[in-house]
Amino acid sequence: MAFLRAVNLGARRRFPAADQAAVTAAAGFRGVATYLATGNVRVEAATTDPREVQRRLEQAYAADRGFDVPVVVLPAAELRAVVAAGVEVEAARSVPPGRHHVSLLQEEPDPAAQAELVAAAAEGEQVVVRGRAVHLLIGESYHLARVDGARVERLLGVSTNRTFAVLTTLAQRWCPEPPAG
Repeated sequence: MAFLRAVNLGARRRFPAADQAAVTAAAGFRGVATYLATGNVRVEAATTDPREVQRRLEQAYAADRGFDVPVVVLPAAELRAVVAAGVEVEAARSVPPGRHHVSLLQEEPDPAAQAELVAAAAEGEQVVVRGRAVHLLIGESYHLARVDGARVERLLGVSTNRTFAVLTTLAQRWCPEPPAG
């Protein structure tokens, strides 16, 4: 799964979902599908190296759009693990609908920076880092939260944010559990 950062947020970074799919397919990927206009792209690649997939997608998107489009690539198993961790996080704390966001990171986070991020949460907020996923449990509004996507990126590197509901939907649609045996 490829998660594009900062597309369709303003007039200068337009990248409609249909164009995302077309450019991805033209770059040689199979099984391409998109979900919403926020840059959620299913891809099948000959390589199993997420960094290679990321590199190829970023090159193709930049060539087509004329601006850099950072990409976070999560293999299906990793996306399923992000969702499973999110279910555990929500079970440990009552989280109202729409208040669970997840920042997906390109790289594993530095432990010291991770601790700084967790400590930055305001009262009523919680930050839980599991691998390359930062679960943000926020108070009244994402836009008023002390820990948001911008702070995650400043401390932990390139990231892109999705609601937990969107990630759950994507895992259900695109990442079914492999058959047992």
